[in-house]
Amino acid sequence: MPKLHLESNDGPIGTFDVPAGKRLINAIEDATAGTGIDQLHSCGGLGRCTTCRVEFSQGEPTQSTEAEKTKLAEKGLTGVRLSCQIVCDHDMSLKVISRLAGSGKKDVGPRPKDAIEPPAVWVR
Repeated sequence: MPKLHLESNDGPIGTFDVPAGKRLINAIEDATAGTGIDQLHSCGGLGRCTTCRVEFSQGEPTQSTEAEKTKLAEKGLTGVRLSCQIVCDHDMSLKVISRLAGSGKKDVGPRPKDAIEPPAVWVR
């Protein structure tokens, strides 16, 4: 079972066991329920909005989806990944950086489905 080490700008959040194959955005949401961590996913995990951005300190996946690569390039974003386009299949350490607090949004967004959307086309 992969371990997910999470932190925020305020410091460490904790280390959580995550079922292998779970979508990272859902793993973050489930692991931090009740902690006040409010990771955004405004588009519902479709790889369209970039609100689910995270920064890796260790264990960054070597592959990304075509949708993630395209959207990050469109927005000119570097050094971040879209948690809705990542599967938990190994230990990862990351910072939750895109939060509801201070965003002006009314909620974090609809819960993403269990499978990556759009269907993952993996690229390096």
